[in-house]
Amino acid sequence: MAIRITDLIHIEASEINLEFVRSSGPGGQNVNKVATAVKLYFHIDRSPSLPGTVKKRLHTLAGKRVNSEGFLIIDARRFRTQEANRRDAVERLVNLIGQAAAVPKTRRPTRPGAAAKARRLEEKKKHGAAKQARKRALPGDD
Repeated sequence: MAIRITDLIHIEASEINLEFVRSSGPGGQNVNKVATAVKLYFHIDRSPSLPGTVKKRLHTLAGKRVNSEGFLIIDARRFRTQEANRRDAVERLVNLIGQAAAVPKTRRPTRPGAAAKARRLEEKKKHGAAKQARKRALPGDD
């Protein structure tokens, strides 16, 4: 079964490893008995589904969630059921890869135009004049 990220990118379910652990937080006695929290492991570099540029951006985007072996680890324990946490973990992975797949716009440096410079200088003059008007006259200044 393939998980659709974008129109061009699909990852196989076999590329994702899920581990179920006991969760902390609300749930009463259920917390002590049932492993509802989900740890999702996805090896970025070994994934044949992702282009190199997406892998590179995903490493940057994921930050500390990528361990030294190159596994992206997503910890989902927001919900009280295992199924809801599994969906949450996969959804977060899809969103993260989707963000990495979006090509960032290249920034073209711009300069302020002549009119903008003139407005800025005019504002500076007005501000300076207002401050000048607030000064009190010293004795001997006539």
